Amino acid sequence: MSARGMLSVVGTAVGGLIGWTGDPAPAAEPAAIRELFATLGRTVPPGDEALTGAVRRFQARVGLDTDGVAGPRTVHLLARYAKEARELRHFENAA
Repeated sequence: MSARGMLSVVGTAVGGLIGWTGDPAPAAEPAAIRELFATLGRTVPPGDEALTGAVRRFQARVGLDTDGVAGPRTVHLLARYAKEARELRHFENAA
């Protein structure tokens, strides 16, 4: 199994342990992380440094260790807040 495949399996397992339910846990890949930030209304410029900085700011805001690594807890919270943002937009558009 590739490292990416292993990360996906581990991320899904940890997601179940920390309360991720419903949709499959998103991959901890740069494109997926950027998409989650975009859903939250934050555009992350290209480059690893910009993404690491965005992850650090998010981690600080939600009370996680600010290591800049999009690990399972960070990805879980990003995905949860992105899902809530989509639901809120849907609710606002329905009104």
